[in-house]
Amino acid sequence: MSSESTDTYPAAFAPVSGETKVLVAVQNVFVDKPGAVASARALSHFGEHSLGWLAVAGTGAAIAQFRGDERGRNLWVAAGVGAFGAHAASVVLKRIVRRKRPDHADVRIGVGTPSKLSFPSSHATSTTAAAILIGRAAGLPPAALPAALVPPMLLSRLVLGVHYPTDVIGGALIGAACAAAVGAGERQTRTESRGML
Repeated sequence: MSSESTDTYPAAFAPVSGETKVLVAVQNVFVDKPGAVASARALSHFGEHSLGWLAVAGTGAAIAQFRGDERGRNLWVAAGVGAFGAHAASVVLKRIVRRKRPDHADVRIGVGTPSKLSFPSSHATSTTAAAILIGRAAGLPPAALPAALVPPMLLSRLVLGVHYPTDVIGGALIGAACAAAVGAGERQTRTESRGML
């Protein structure tokens, strides 16, 4: 048996390879930069259970309601529903996939997590859905808010050492699909409403 075989090492001390190697490389670039870990933690706390996005959507809905803007209120409510729905979908998928979070001596863990399950990243999932739907509710160009919010959130999960790259990429794709489903549901509802008139 080769001395390089991972069978001869406990998992936490196996040679760094695959996604763990990419994760360690990302951390080597960012973790020691001033403010990087603190910023990543702030994003982590804001995105936990999609609560920060729910607060933004709720505020937008309240402002639209105050202005008498029913369509705007509905878009903001849909953004909150979409963000929370995306988070819920990621939790269900985690329990199906059951991938363990990074556990290697070279990976620096920078924040606690509510579970030991890794795929998909719930932060990436809810942030992507929220960015798409909040951007739409705010009347921004479709790619503007996702481009500003999604990459930093995805990177923050790697900087904190709590996800592999495919966890955050997969989460972003699932979040985009959830946002698309919200949009499709709204279009279907509008079509059915017009048909009843």
